[in-house]
Amino acid sequence: MRTFCSETHARHFPRGELSGGELVRPFECPERWEYVRDALIARELDDIHAPGAIDSRALGRIHTSDYLRFLDEAWDAWVAEGFAGDALPTVFPTGVQNRHEPRHIEGRLGHFALAAETAITSGTRAAAYSSAACALSAQQHVSSGNRVAFALCRPPGHHAEAERFGGYCFLNNAALAADGLREAGAARVAILDMDFHHGNGTQSIFYDRKDVYFASLHGDPEDAFPHFWGYARETGRGAGQGYNANYPMPPGTDYVAWSAALGDALERIEASGAEALVVSLGVDTFERDPISFFRLTSDDFTLCGQRIGKAGLPTVFVMEGGYAVEEIGINTTNVLAGFLDA
Repeated sequence: MRTFCSETHARHFPRGELSGGELVRPFECPERWEYVRDALIARELDDIHAPGAIDSRALGRIHTSDYLRFLDEAWDAWVAEGFAGDALPTVFPTGVQNRHEPRHIEGRLGHFALAAETAITSGTRAAAYSSAACALSAQQHVSSGNRVAFALCRPPGHHAEAERFGGYCFLNNAALAADGLREAGAARVAILDMDFHHGNGTQSIFYDRKDVYFASLHGDPEDAFPHFWGYARETGRGAGQGYNANYPMPPGTDYVAWSAALGDALERIEASGAEALVVSLGVDTFERDPISFFRLTSDDFTLCGQRIGKAGLPTVFVMEGGYAVEEIGINTTNVLAGFLDA
């Protein structure tokens, strides 16, 4: 299995994250990447490559030009104001109609932000672009006729909307991969989001489309971030009606219940006529994850990978969440090894 990853990820490492009213060490930290890379090598899944150059046209098909310009300018604009810390959004346009992008960086951050926990640093843009390049390189590998590829993306991407960042995400790597598969000739593509948190960004990008089927297995938004998206009633809109499936599940969900949802999602993906699959590979469904409430074990991830492999689709795995850092490599490679076993 070919893996695409970049050392540039380490340039994004905020000093802190807002959690429980405190500024804590970010759960989304560079060690996550390192543990996964080391596990790939240990299990001889070490066909590891640097990504190719980023395709600006691909970015422009998923994200708005205003948002991409903001990412390019945000850190310099923050520093120009004399601020010493990381750039964190603190004010949001809640309830504002016909809102526009303010001039001041404080307003611009809130204009483009989903939530207040995600900071922009001096290296965020470079890391986000290298992460997106990994996803596109993995997609191109699969579009060239290979069965599978893994994009070891950091920062993750599935919370990033067309013009909003948050949930540790800046560019939507899974959406870029799915769009790339379509551009390369797949008539229909499916995205299976197995991260604990709902992939609100990916859903929003494809919500009106029927050429990309989206299915998400996640913690019930009544209890889990991002709270305002991910309900079962969200099934698509317009041409996309019926091409969006959410599986919100309660605290304490184990593999038996979770795998039933997985089975249903895979059946719907097959029925959609998908010719290729993107998997948003989050392993924060693990029983000891510090910011989640599912109860999957390390062995369960092997079973999950086998079931995905049996779907028989050309597949791009894109790394998302997983914050039990010492186990993230084991759990991630269990999914990949299970897929290969199938």
